[in-house]
This record gives sequence, C-alpha cells and structure tokens, in this order.
Amino acid sequence: IAGGVMAAYIQILGNSYAQSMGIALDQARQMFATLLLGASVMAAPAALVISKIMFPEVSEPETKGTVKIKIEKNASNAIESIANGTIDGLNLALNVGAMLIAFIAFIALINYILFALGNLTGWNEPLKAAYGQPLDFQLVIGLVLRYLAVGIGVPWHDSLKFGSLLGTKVVLNEFVAYMEMGKMIAAKTLTNPKTILMATYALCGFANFSSIAIQIGGLGPLAPSRKGDIAALGIKAVIGGSLATLMTATLAGMLM
Repeated sequence: IAGGVMAAYIQILGNSYAQSMGIALDQARQMFATLLLGASVMAAPAALVISKIMFPEVSEPETKGTVKIKIEKNASNAIESIANGTIDGLNLALNVGAMLIAFIAFIALINYILFALGNLTGWNEPLKAAYGQPLDFQLVIGLVLRYLAVGIGVPWHDSLKFGSLLGTKVVLNEFVAYMEMGKMIAAKTLTNPKTILMATYALCGFANFSSIAIQIGGLGPLAPSRKGDIAALGIKAVIGGSLATLMTATLAGMLM
C-alpha cells in the first residue's frame, strides 16, 4: 500500500487499539506501523508467486534477452510536450474518476436490490440481530469468506467479523475495511491479538472491485488496443491479490 494511506491506517488502528486495550498511543501506533510495513513488504513476493501460479509461463517470454523498443517523439519541443502531458494526465484522471463512480454505483445498486429483497422476505431484522447489518453484498461475501477465514487459522468466534472485513475490502476498498476494523477494536468486539494481526495483513492490499475500474481507466488510455485484455483480467487480479494477502496473513498467524 502507499505510504500516505499507510499513515492513515496507523492512526485509525493505533488510536482504537490504544483506547480499547488501555496502552500508550505511541506504542499502539508503533505496533500497527510494524505490522503494516511488514505486510506491504511480504505482499510483493506473494503477489509474484500467486501470479505465476495463475498464469504460468508455458513458452519462452517475449521479453527474455534483448528487447528493442522504438520510442516515437510526438512533440516538437518542451512546450508541446508539457501541453500533451497535461492533456493526457487530465484524460487519465477523468477516466479513473468515471470508472470509480460507475463501479461504486453498480455495487450500491446490488446492495439496494439485496436490501429490498431482505425487506420483502423479512430477513433484514433477523440478520441485523445476528450480524449487525441487513442483507447486502458485503454480508453475503462475509458469510462465504467466514469458512475461508477458519481455514487459514482465524478463531471461529472471530471468523464472521474477519469474513465481513474481507467482504468490505473486496466490495468497497481497504480504507473502509480498516475503518470498520478500527470501530470493532474500539467497541471491544474484536480483541483477539491473533485475529487483529491476521486481519491487518489480510486487508493490506488494493484487491477490490474499485481497483478494476482504476486499472481499466488508468491503463486503458495508455494501451487502448489492450483495454479488453485488462478488463478480462480484472476479476482474476482481484482474486490473485486477495490470495496473496491471505497467504501473508496465514504466515503471520502461524509465526505469532
């Protein structure tokens, strides 16, 4: 994850943990800084391992050895180059913003349909009583991922919370998931040190549906002819990224 958002996560989790556990704020922040830094470093080789498993090299790669690249100059001077860069940057930002709005709106539509279905069937109130939220996409994914959480070593009594955080991270993004985790820690509904450690590692990544929009909107204009390939790899990239962070979380839980 980026250094800027890492600092925000350290603040969110550190403040909640210090308040809940009654320890010094600096000590709590230092603990989560160590965890997040370790998770970020471990995620890079984990992502390479998962990507090679999902897409093994079955032939000689085109980039092996000497690669000749022809770079065309599309500007006659520095002024034109600055102007072209400004226009391209603006188009890129607009593409990413539009894709994010569209994807987040699509998730909101799914949640609206599921919420309406919950009201129609009378499921929302029992679900609120049992899980603290009505029928929505995050809850569905959380219930499915609960058993995956148990499989990687999360205690059963925390597995639903862990799965819900994973669901929030995949459906929305890791920022919202870390905020929810901070609330759980502050409310003392998430206190197990092993679960907190593994959740910190598992949420440390950009594998979510919003990232698909960012990849299409960001890389599409750079390689318009490959936009279809980028879109086709979107879901696989989310799965691969999630597996990478789950692998680091499993290892962290084993070594605790």
